[in-house]
Amino acid sequence: MKKLVFGSFAAVLALSACGAEESNGGGSEGEETSTLTVGASNVPHGEILEQAKPILAEQGIELEIETYQDYILPNQDLESGDLDANYYQHIPYLEAQIADHGYDFANAGAVHIEPMGIYSKDITSLDEIPQDGTILMSNSVAEHGRMLSILEAEGLIKLDENVDKTTAEVSDIVENEKNIQFETEYEPALLVQMYEANEGDAVFINANYAIDAGLKPMEDSIALEGSDSPYANLIVVQSGDEENEDIQALVEVLTSQEIQDFILEEWDGAVIPVE
Repeated sequence: MKKLVFGSFAAVLALSACGAEESNGGGSEGEETSTLTVGASNVPHGEILEQAKPILAEQGIELEIETYQDYILPNQDLESGDLDANYYQHIPYLEAQIADHGYDFANAGAVHIEPMGIYSKDITSLDEIPQDGTILMSNSVAEHGRMLSILEAEGLIKLDENVDKTTAEVSDIVENEKNIQFETEYEPALLVQMYEANEGDAVFINANYAIDAGLKPMEDSIALEGSDSPYANLIVVQSGDEENEDIQALVEVLTSQEIQDFILEEWDGAVIPVE
């Protein structure tokens, strides 16, 4: 009887030990793991996060990546708690979303810049846009100043000098010698389709959608935003979570030399790491 009791007790201990090993998952032996769920656009954000995943696993952090095709749901899911962070937006867009929806969000750190580009099937430079030509833009008002600043830098328009260029809108144009018409009602994700259908004389396309569609911004765009752009893409969290150790570890990995080198090699200047 004593042998039977001892044997059963030993079996329980063995099963308990086995269960403990399984619950530890990644990281060093005996360390507990944590899970971090981050929402992101497919490209380049999702691909960058995939590169960070094994590095974070070594630190005991399991990274779960949820990908999105739009710019609205990632913030809604962050607010609801379905996400711990999201990675797809820049400061002007974040500020506009906070103003419009009352989100209590914080910027946990900037990672990269995706230069905005303008594309056309018919012309090879902005100088060739005809009189009364049409340029298609997204319905994201937070992006309009960014797009209009490119056109101003190229000499096609002039904006009111009293307006902050990051918040400028079409109504702030004070000079437009070619009487360019602006269509601003399109969802950002649809602009690639508009370009492929040869709609308008030129189309503004965000780099993530361009890359996802197989376009090469450095080669295919007729004009591209400069590397001094203030539109860095951020890790965004609920206010207070920017001090969370796992969030800080995520930002540290994403801004590491290893990930910066990957970004430069993978996209050849179409995506630029924040220095």
